[in-house]
Formats: sequence, structure tokens, C-alpha cells
Amino acid sequence: MADSPFSAHTAGPQGGPPAAGQPPASADDAYLERRTLRRGSAGVLLLTGLGVAYVVSGDFAGWNFGLAEAGFGGLAIAAVLMGLMYTCLVFAQAEMAAVLPSAGGGYGFARRALGPWGGFLTGTAILIEYVLAPAAICIFIGDYVESLHLFGLESGWPVYLACFVVFIGIHLWGVGEALRFSFIVTGIAVVALLIFAVGAFTEFDASRLNDIPVDASAFGANSWLPFGLLGIWAAFPFGMWFFLGVEGVPLAAEETKDPARALPKAMALSIGILLILAVVTFLAATGARGSAAVQDAGNPLVAAIEGDGGATPLSRFVNYAGLAGLVASFFSLIYAGSRQLFALSRAGYLPRFLSLTSKRKAPYLGLIVPGALGFALAAGTGDGARMLNVAVFGATISYALMALSHIVLRKREPHMHRPYRTPGGILTSSVALVLACAALAATFLVDKQAAFIALGVYVVAILYFALYSRNRLVASAPEEEFAALAAAERELERD
Repeated sequence: MADSPFSAHTAGPQGGPPAAGQPPASADDAYLERRTLRRGSAGVLLLTGLGVAYVVSGDFAGWNFGLAEAGFGGLAIAAVLMGLMYTCLVFAQAEMAAVLPSAGGGYGFARRALGPWGGFLTGTAILIEYVLAPAAICIFIGDYVESLHLFGLESGWPVYLACFVVFIGIHLWGVGEALRFSFIVTGIAVVALLIFAVGAFTEFDASRLNDIPVDASAFGANSWLPFGLLGIWAAFPFGMWFFLGVEGVPLAAEETKDPARALPKAMALSIGILLILAVVTFLAATGARGSAAVQDAGNPLVAAIEGDGGATPLSRFVNYAGLAGLVASFFSLIYAGSRQLFALSRAGYLPRFLSLTSKRKAPYLGLIVPGALGFALAAGTGDGARMLNVAVFGATISYALMALSHIVLRKREPHMHRPYRTPGGILTSSVALVLACAALAATFLVDKQAAFIALGVYVVAILYFALYSRNRLVASAPEEEFAALAAAERELERD
């Protein structure tokens, strides 16, 4: 642990003792006072809505491209395994979030378990996910706006700019207002998914599920696995789309009422809802018109219910609801990215000015800077699929490190007070760790360029940390204090 950077401020002239009447921690207090979030803004209901909001756009599109990699059976197996990974990870996170309720989320867990390097690597991976994913979803929003002929707009930088300006503006207004907005839009999207499923199941035909032609040259290929056993592995990143982002709920810890109770409950409810939505959406969409009909569709749910007769009232409704789902995920992912950036900056891993908060306790630079970067990426590349693949790469690294953190903390600090304990203990987090590593490797099967782009970003971040910020950490930041207290307790035990 680096020495506190406040020593020069709290000392008297020429580095002597503190000036008369000045408490030693005054500079620390002033630093943190300018970097505080609004406490008690979220309860179980809003947190559950936030967890579903992160993910819900993935039910409307994206997962279906896994059919082209693995067919129905292969994607089904991949989705089950990824659902297991997220369930195990969420329960492991819930234990750590109840013990370490800070805005750092996964970075805070890894910081205590794996040290500064582990915390930085985890936080950077999470940032890659939450900066790239909104940029990608913004492009998809533009495509929806154009396809729906809303206001005569075409997909392009004016629509992307409007998305970032309007929704970042709501976040700047205040966290309570932002989470309520997210909850409402997410509710609309979830209701629309259920209405879609009811309509699609009236056309369900099990014989259509395995209608993708079999690649006879693939090992283990059959009608259910048309691209063989390797296709299952290649479909992992697409199976993740039903759940990608739910791990971000702990980032709201410092704005939560009674986080030790609320976070585990909200995380369990979120993953439960998402598992149900994944099964219903997957079966309804593929069974209504067949896997082959939706495998390449930009809007698979609409493709599943339109048929040969063109648009129907239900397909138009689902089309508009898909836009609501995209907005919900875009909006909530901006929130998650800002909180991770805020925590890393407050602790000195990133430039400290990025963690300054406004009078309404919003991390305004933590919202604006990644928003500007996301807009530049969206407007400059227009390649939403590539950016999502980069985000998936970052996500899988963070999952592996968070699962490892749970294992390390269980072994190294078995007597730590845990208000919530992960069912299955280390076995649960070990399953998450193995599957996360498998999903990380699978990204190279799907998009090698995206994986190497993410690695390049990682290298730049590592150099910044190694050469500059590693020796400028803020000892009074919550995540750093948690780690320092743990180190002191271990030292006392050794004595």
C-alpha cells in the first residue's frame, strides 16, 4: 500500500506536525467530501430493475447470431452454461458486496483479495465492458430509429449524440430520478417480451428448432449440433448476451439503503428474472419460424412473428418495445461505467479529477468523459458488433478475477463477518471461474480482432498504472481502507 497522498496537506510548515487545531484527517475529509454519492437512493426494487435493465436489450437481439455458430442445440447448451456461470458469479458477488459495499464493485472485491494489481486489472476490464457496450447499443438504437421511421431520422452521429446528451443529462439530474426512469423503461421492455412470447408460442413448432443445415465435416455434427461440438464453445459469447451486465448491480452499493441486505436479494431476483426471460425468448423466437429464419436477423423477435405476410400489429409493437429495451440497457450501462470510473479515480488508479461530484452528488466527469469517448467510437466506427465483442472480452476477464477473489477471500479470511454467504461456497465460485476462462478463450474463436483490440487497451492501461498511478493511490478511499484494515488484522494475527 502506498503512503497516503494527503500527508503533505495535513502536515504543518516544512512537513512538520499538523498545524494547531487542525485534525490530521482534514485533507482526507475534504478530498472525499468532493467525491461523495447520494446515499440511500435505491432499494431492492430499483436495484432489481437495474440488474434487469443492464441486460434486457440482449433478449431482443444479438443472442441469435449464436445460431449461426452452433445451431439450436449448440446455442442452447452454451446459454445454459453461461446462465450457470452468471448465477454462480452473482451469488459469489452477493457475498462480497454485503461485506464490501462500495462503488468499486468488482474492483473493490479484487483489491482486497488480490492486491492493487488485481484490483486495477479487474476494474480496467469492467471499464472496457461498460464504455464499449453503450457505444455499441447507441448504434443499434440508431438502426431502430431509422427502421421505425421515427421523425424521419436516419442512423448516424446526430442520433448517437442525442442519445448520449439526453440520457447523460438524466443521470446528471440525480441517481434517484435516473434509476426510476430506468425501472419504468425496463418494465415496458419486459412486458413486451412476455407479450411477444404469448404471440410466438401460438405458432410454435418443435420441428423448426433444428432446421439449420448440418455441416457434415464438423466433429460431432448432427441436426441439433449442425456445426459440431466446437460450435458449442464458439457460441459462449452469444449465450452471454442473455445475461451480460447483471454483475453490475454492486456498483450501486454506496447509493443503496441497507446494502448488506438489499444487494444480495436484488442480485438473486435479477438473475432469476433473466433466466426465465432467456428460456422464454429463446424457445419462442426459434420455435415460431425456425432457427434458420432468425439466425442472421438484426431484429430476431420481429422476424419470428412477421412471417411471409409482412408487418403485423404484434410485430410493430415488439419493434417499438425493442427500442425501449435498447434504451434501458444503454441508460443503465452508462450508470455502471460512471460508478466504476468514479471508484477507480477516487482511489487514484485513474486521474483523480474524474471522481469529482456535483451538488446533486453525480460524478459528472465520470459520466461525461466516457460518454464522449463512447460517442466518438460510435460515430467514428459505426461497428456495433465489433465493440460488443470487445466488451465481452473485457467482461470475461473481470468475471474470472471476481470469482478468483471470492475463492481467495474464503480461504484467507475464513472468519470474516459475512452477512450473506454464497450457497455452495468455493465450489460455486470455482464453477464461475472455470466457465469464465472458457468464455474468454471462446472470444478468440468468434472475433480475434476484437480480442486483440481489448488486449491493446489493457496494455496501455497497465503501463499507465505501472509507471504512474501505482505509487499515487489514495489510502483513504473506501476500497483501499478495506484492504488496509485486512492487512493490519492479518499482521496482528501473525504477531
